[in-house]
Amino acid sequence: MSNPFTRIGGHLWTVGPKFLETLRPPDAPTSVPWRRRVDSRSGAGVYVTGRYRRRAESDTLVILIHGLGGCADSTYVRGAASRVDAHGYSTLRLSLRGAPRDGEDMYHAGLAADLEAALTDTEFERYRRIWVIGFSMGGHLTLRAALDCDVDRFDRAAAICSPLDLSIAQDNLDAPASLAYREYILRELRAMYRKVAERGRGTVPVSRVDRVRSLREWDALTVVPRWGFGDVENYYRTVSVAGDLGDLQRPSLLVASRGDPMVSPATIEAGLDDASPALSVAWADRGGHVYLPSSLDFGFPGRPGVIGQILGWMNNTSRNV
Repeated sequence: MSNPFTRIGGHLWTVGPKFLETLRPPDAPTSVPWRRRVDSRSGAGVYVTGRYRRRAESDTLVILIHGLGGCADSTYVRGAASRVDAHGYSTLRLSLRGAPRDGEDMYHAGLAADLEAALTDTEFERYRRIWVIGFSMGGHLTLRAALDCDVDRFDRAAAICSPLDLSIAQDNLDAPASLAYREYILRELRAMYRKVAERGRGTVPVSRVDRVRSLREWDALTVVPRWGFGDVENYYRTVSVAGDLGDLQRPSLLVASRGDPMVSPATIEAGLDDASPALSVAWADRGGHVYLPSSLDFGFPGRPGVIGQILGWMNNTSRNV
């Protein structure tokens, strides 16, 4: 059983920094719009977008991917971009399709094609290596791409507070104790869906989506029919990385928080049993979901804080694992 003080601290670390950043959003380094056309299941191309910050002296591009209901302008992504920029690396804050509420389409937790669109963009051929850092669901997608993507310059991957088994993770978020977090995510997803529906790309009427009260129901009504998964359990089974981590070859890091109230330690530990040596796991004793102490130090080379520690790990980890 988890320590109740750890759980309480996890809630405070999840809600407190988010509230403060809402009052005073973090600055992000000056950037330019980026977008790339990708194929869609309907046959018509759609755009994925983002914000690109080039550092002329950098041979490394760091791609940052938001969590469920977020986008490239989410406060935690902007804050991470500032920290990456302070290390001298170029950054791309990636919005998955539909995330910026442009109605392009809707993403799912394993849609690595959006990340691959960035990895293969000729604009980024200037970089010797590309590192990808994903938050929450974006971290799950990052690990999915680390398993499946064959772009050689995709050098390292990191996932922060990310689920491994989507079915277990959604059950955790759909539990009564997660009501406030669930409603926050669903509010953002409904706003995204309205824009999708306005462009005739919805799967059910907006009025029906507005009545959704669980993430499992959301997936069943929207993601499953949009992407042809058949049913929600097939979606989770097909996309989840938990059963595939034994095949991982690309060096990857999973950062998890013991106090995370949204992606609990139990939901992560269940997916680690057969993971390959290519996956390193670092547990933070303090912190919540996505937000972790600025003093965080796992003993990796580099500066304290989750981004500094991840970059230190990426820069000092052998490709041969």
